[in-house]
Amino acid sequence: MQRREFIAGIAGAVVAWPAVVRAQQSPRMRRLGVLIGTPLGDPGGQGEVAAFLKALAELGWVEGRNIDIAYRWSGGDIALAETFAKELIALNPDILLARSTPPTMALKSATSTIPIVFVNVAEPISSGIVPNLVRPGGNITGFSGFEASIGGKWLQLLKEVDPRVIRIGIIYNPQTAPFAGLFLRSIEAAAPTVGVETFAMPVQSEADIAAALTSLAQRPGSGLVQILDTYTLEHRDSIIALAAHLRLPALYSNRIATPSGGLMAYAVNDLNQFQRAASYVDRILNGAKPADLPVQQPARFELSINLKTAKALGLALPDTLVASADEVIE
Repeated sequence: MQRREFIAGIAGAVVAWPAVVRAQQSPRMRRLGVLIGTPLGDPGGQGEVAAFLKALAELGWVEGRNIDIAYRWSGGDIALAETFAKELIALNPDILLARSTPPTMALKSATSTIPIVFVNVAEPISSGIVPNLVRPGGNITGFSGFEASIGGKWLQLLKEVDPRVIRIGIIYNPQTAPFAGLFLRSIEAAAPTVGVETFAMPVQSEADIAAALTSLAQRPGSGLVQILDTYTLEHRDSIIALAAHLRLPALYSNRIATPSGGLMAYAVNDLNQFQRAASYVDRILNGAKPADLPVQQPARFELSINLKTAKALGLALPDTLVASADEVIE
């Protein structure tokens, strides 16, 4: 079920794109295994893979012509990610692509020889994925999604959107966000300068989400920040809907949250990361070693705002903030 359903349509769309001669002349069909930390059918994951396939095709690698791609979609399920990692490695691929931290860690644990390119991994050194960003060594490299220092910016933005906020709950799943401690420390350090108090809200089920947000909303002047992990990403619709129902101003760390009704997001451009990942896949398939390719940090972060949600919450956003946003949803 989680193999090729959605990708088949995309692959057909890219066959006609121009291909680089050196890739077309590859002496054999190459194999790529892809492990995505979102559920099959997730619109964000679909868009990311589509961007990757388009960029890959522009480099000359067209699925079904000179590269065969096997897909697995693990969502926020760590055990499923580990199972799928073993399945992909059993297919003897030339290279692997992982989206987010749990899939990356699952692949890293399963092979020390097959090259791995990761996308949207938070704090890859602290997470134990690479020892060094400039020369990662071993068989793995990729693109980092967040640094813990961004936590202070999240607080500032939420306070700017709603100056009445005096306490902010930080929602995350500790199992799928092993890096959360770094973000929490960054957030706690920045809280006094922003004029808020913060507290952690670890969740591992829909019931946990409901209980945490309901408790938070019972305290006037409360707001919400979501630390991005595969679990909160998979359950973002539930979080967004409940935050709206409880009238909690919330900031999300993934841009797809705002088209889904979230108030605002400040995050890396995931589509751009997947496009850049295609260049690393191309270079490795043409002989480069992951150990020699530096882990790339985000070039910039993007702010998106949903004005409809702001209006529903009774918030009059500063004109300067709206003007500075990369995306404004009317």
